[in-house]
Amino acid sequence: MAEYQNIFTRVQVHGPAYPGIPVSGGRAERVGKPTFSHLFGKIGDAQVGPIYLGRLGIASLICGFIAFEIIGLNMWASVNWNPVQFVRQLFWLALEPPPPAYGLRLPPLAQGGWWLMAGFFLTTSILLWWARVYRRARALGLGTHVAWAFAAAIWLYLVLGFIRPLLMGSFGEAVPFGIFPHLDWTASFSLRYGNLFYNPFHMLSIAFLYGSTLLFAMHAATVLATSRYGAEREVEQIIDRGTAFERGALFWRWTMGFNATAESIHRWAWWFAVLCPVAGGIGILLTGTVVDNWYLWGVKHGIAAPYPHIWGNIVDPSTLPGAPK
Repeated sequence: MAEYQNIFTRVQVHGPAYPGIPVSGGRAERVGKPTFSHLFGKIGDAQVGPIYLGRLGIASLICGFIAFEIIGLNMWASVNWNPVQFVRQLFWLALEPPPPAYGLRLPPLAQGGWWLMAGFFLTTSILLWWARVYRRARALGLGTHVAWAFAAAIWLYLVLGFIRPLLMGSFGEAVPFGIFPHLDWTASFSLRYGNLFYNPFHMLSIAFLYGSTLLFAMHAATVLATSRYGAEREVEQIIDRGTAFERGALFWRWTMGFNATAESIHRWAWWFAVLCPVAGGIGILLTGTVVDNWYLWGVKHGIAAPYPHIWGNIVDPSTLPGAPK
């Protein structure tokens, strides 16, 4: 007897191709003939297509492609157009923001102008895609929860690359484009402002990060463990007795004394996941604008222990004469 599909079974069930419910309002039709992928069927629905892009989707992809090309060609130019070195050093290559001396002025292309141009097109692409996500949800009569979750991530992105640099008075405060270079920026940013781990909003962000992973793992494990009873049919199962969801609820009552409902677990997980970038963005926004040294701030507020007075009183290096501003 074949059980319901889950990540541990080899059973893959799919029905005939279905293009989806019709959407009224004179919108363009979804394009592409539906096909089936056995590989996709192992991790999700086997049907691929049709797809709807619309004007917002096409504009977003065009802007994203322009940003991708600007970043990629600048990285390639930095290794003298050598394709072998481009591939070898790709993880270390970067498109850097303007030097601090330019402030918020437009610099020459080779001095950060390309970074500004790439950032403009990338931001435009992301915002257009957000509008597309929002409008697609409304067209289908859905809630806009996905759009607002996406907006939380966009908030952190804008804080790092636009809002905080504006408040600091220099685009040089922004993050470079690149894989390892942006990680190096993160490490140096933390060191420069006295260890970001003492930032309370960073603490909250990490708590929400770990909390959301735990909640999603608990929920996913419960559904997989009860999938042989049809747990993926959540709406039907909420009102029935003796079903997969009642078994899952009984398991959590037995082990924890309390259980979430099929709806509330998703609300908990949504809020934990969304508050991770929201809290992180607030913490980044306060760094350098309100608090110059998070370690000394932590000592002052009883979060961090002060260093022993072996070398005398600890002085914030940024307050010394001649320190860069």
